[in-house]
Amino acid sequence: MKILAMDSSGQVASVAVLENDSIVGEYTINYKLTHSQTLLPMIENLKKIIELDLTTVDAIAVAKGPGSFTGLRIGSATAKGMGLALDKPIIAVPTLEGIAYQLAGFKGLICPMMDARRNQVYTGIYRFGESGFEVLLDQTACGIEEIIDRVNELGEQTTFLGDGAIAFEEIIKAKCTAQVSFAPIHHRLQSAASVAVRAKEMFEKGLFESADMHRPEYLRKSQAEREREEKLNAN
Repeated sequence: MKILAMDSSGQVASVAVLENDSIVGEYTINYKLTHSQTLLPMIENLKKIIELDLTTVDAIAVAKGPGSFTGLRIGSATAKGMGLALDKPIIAVPTLEGIAYQLAGFKGLICPMMDARRNQVYTGIYRFGESGFEVLLDQTACGIEEIIDRVNELGEQTTFLGDGAIAFEEIIKAKCTAQVSFAPIHHRLQSAASVAVRAKEMFEKGLFESADMHRPEYLRKSQAEREREEKLNAN
């Protein structure tokens, strides 16, 4: 099995290739350039370095959202275009699950967070148990206080990661009654390798779609749409 994976849902741009049980290449950038400037050149460079023939991939995986609206559109458009051109299926990996897979094998609960602004986060709660990957709270958009309350209700050791965990670290430490920790720096943000590993499991379960059917998942309206509605309501 060979999967080309990409994640442009947040501040990181990342591409990776999984072949059977190995990540044969990964290219990740966390810099000022926009994903529209970096994603396709990264795929091309990685392809050249590992001598990848794109026609040999079985599927294309992409972080489907939530996340940055622009980043999701770029990632989904790239995956969709390649899928259509190559006649390959798309494995649309929920962004928070891809982040959670950075901590595959960790004990306790895993709570990835993406900063959604205005004290809101995209988040979920997961666990790697004896039966494999478990979803305790599916990815959602909510207030930081709400997800902290949910973690406190569960009352288990919880590891936080993602740019939202970085942004709200002090609040989490102050208000969590459960025992908490934070992922090490090299496991905090998005990784296409993690997306690829989750995608492989999904592919084996038949959880993929045609390139023509693929759409990103935003979970909530864009800031521009929200601001427009606020202005209309104010009138």
